[in-house]
Amino acid sequence: MVDSERIDKLIKGVPPALALRAGLDLGIFTRLGGDAMTADSLGVALKVDPDRLSRLLYALASIGLLDVEDGQFRNGAEAAAFLDASKPAYRGGDHALLRELWGADLLTAESLRQNRPAALHDFSEAGPESAAAFSRMLAPGGVTFGRNLARELDLSATGSVIDIGGGAGTILVGLRERWPHIAATLMELPTVAAVAPAILSEYGADDVVVEEGDITVAPSIGRYDLAIMKAVVQVLPPDQARSSILNAARCLTQGGEIAIAGWGSSMTTASARLTVCFSISPS
Repeated sequence: MVDSERIDKLIKGVPPALALRAGLDLGIFTRLGGDAMTADSLGVALKVDPDRLSRLLYALASIGLLDVEDGQFRNGAEAAAFLDASKPAYRGGDHALLRELWGADLLTAESLRQNRPAALHDFSEAGPESAAAFSRMLAPGGVTFGRNLARELDLSATGSVIDIGGGAGTILVGLRERWPHIAATLMELPTVAAVAPAILSEYGADDVVVEEGDITVAPSIGRYDLAIMKAVVQVLPPDQARSSILNAARCLTQGGEIAIAGWGSSMTTASARLTVCFSISPS
């Protein structure tokens, strides 16, 4: 007999995710740090109404992100490790990006009806301010992805890497925390490349070379042991996706590899979720 359990789980998964995003947006986990606070004291610290805040705090407690005892809230184990901005493993810096992506997700049906993206991010046409703003949203998640990739790959013999279409290039920041010997290059469209150096500088990565280019049109002017393409291929039409992979292969040294990862859809601006991470060697 068929029941609605799967559908119910999908629907019930939305409110906890939104509670998490609200907690990050308000800075609840960072403000708590290692302390315990009441809704009243936390409300004063965050300058929000305590009664309204208490509902969110109990929601966060119900999903295990906060612990509560005698009206005192403190970070749970995961929140203490990953959602406190003072901790090195902080994962919450992309909460502003989540607003953008989830807002785009809500427009998936409209994108299909109109046969065009309803929440388009066209980096080739973006002005300096919008390019910088969106690149900053991507930056924290880039660092996290770079750290994860650094753990997955043995890059002890890798001398150079290029991040193709990597926004501000902060994947390279996370990658080189583990493999600091690697020479790093970011290849991006001119509008994004123009704002990337300032953001990289904020992460202490002034030595990253930033190259203007369009991988769907031509390869980089350099040659690298590793090319990273995150959230690039899957947001392109098939012909441009093919060209981008071929051009990325042309950026490689003999025996070099391409790491492709990401999720998204060119029609719905990141509504379909596909996570892939693999390497290919050029022929």
